[in-house]
Amino acid sequence: MASNFVEELKWRGMLHDAMPGTETHLQSGMQSAYVGIDPTADSLHIGHLVGVMMLRHFQLAGHKPYALIGGATGMIGDPSGKSTERNLLDETTLRRNEDALKEQLSRFLDFESDSDNAAVLVNNYDWMKDFSFLDFIRDVGKHITVNYMMAKDSVKKRLSAEANEGMSFTEFTYQLVQGYDFLYLFQNHNCTLQMGGSDQWGNITTGTELIRRIGGGKGYALTCPLITKADGSKFGKTESGNVWLDAQKTSPYKFYQYWLNTSDADAEKYIKIFTFLPKTEIENLVVEHGEAPHLRVLQKRLAEEITVMVHSQQDLDNAIKASNILFGKSTSQDLKALGEATFLDVFEGVPQAEIPREDVENGLDMIGALAAKTGFLGSNGEARRELKQNSISVNKEKVREDYRITTADLISDKYVLLQRGRKNYFVLVVH
Repeated sequence: MASNFVEELKWRGMLHDAMPGTETHLQSGMQSAYVGIDPTADSLHIGHLVGVMMLRHFQLAGHKPYALIGGATGMIGDPSGKSTERNLLDETTLRRNEDALKEQLSRFLDFESDSDNAAVLVNNYDWMKDFSFLDFIRDVGKHITVNYMMAKDSVKKRLSAEANEGMSFTEFTYQLVQGYDFLYLFQNHNCTLQMGGSDQWGNITTGTELIRRIGGGKGYALTCPLITKADGSKFGKTESGNVWLDAQKTSPYKFYQYWLNTSDADAEKYIKIFTFLPKTEIENLVVEHGEAPHLRVLQKRLAEEITVMVHSQQDLDNAIKASNILFGKSTSQDLKALGEATFLDVFEGVPQAEIPREDVENGLDMIGALAAKTGFLGSNGEARRELKQNSISVNKEKVREDYRITTADLISDKYVLLQRGRKNYFVLVVH
């Protein structure tokens, strides 16, 4: 083996629980393991990343990873950690989502290799779609008692939740369907280990039980901790929702900013989980960060590593340039190179005013731009004072009262950035 997989997870803080004998089993030769991924969207978000990183470490350790797209289970809904049922998807949507997820997963897992441990993508819809209900309850359901299923934490929590609306039979059967996945992969792909978040322990062990009772073999379970933030807020969420891996849903700039803005405590934890940097390098970064926390070396390295991994070096370079526009020295040329989507991301929430295009075509005077036509500053007099004090910039370049804004100043043929002092920004939207 290239490395000890369990030891690697331990020092990275990625091991929550493992069934006895798992480590010994993995050291006895190349093994196969899978992680299930919900295909209810056409992109992974960073909440999926821990499972994906586990599969990558598994492959690096010389084992064979399986990424299971839950096409069938995506049609049901998993009660674990949920208070309500999820939306059900049709097959066309599921297949489109599956293709998109495979493309993203291939940035982490090697599906193309000729070696024995090349990654494999499977979809449980492929073996569940022809399974009749009667066959399922006869061949699978009879092996697991209701008492066993009721004892699972995920079921207990849903049934005892306040304002409880109950739990549908559909959701109740979820652990049987997931358990059957493990049995199917065990029987057809010699897959002996299922991995997932700690909230999946109950579902995973139902699978090991089916392997014991029906497959006459032994399956193993390994879980990682659920990722939390030090301040108690939810990991992977922002005010606008999930942090996605798809650049159309979360721009590389916003993705980079998410990691850059993590707290010191979180950055020290995340850099072990979300990068492949070796232990000594991470330990050195932690020491360096401790000596000069204001330089945020942990956050910067974390954000750099993960942005390149999920997007590209060029996307990282552009994200850093965009960040410098707010916090560093930059020029009007830097602004114009951003592109409309990134420009809007960088200046999200900055006050705006709309200006007719003919005003700019005729040359918009600075008093009009700052006060009379926009309300950026309180009065024409204030505008004149600020201009005299040399504290006004147009697209990051200082201007005087005689300056006129023209079409040559437009960013993406639509925007002009005004600035008073270092931190007061205002966007003119030309229409």
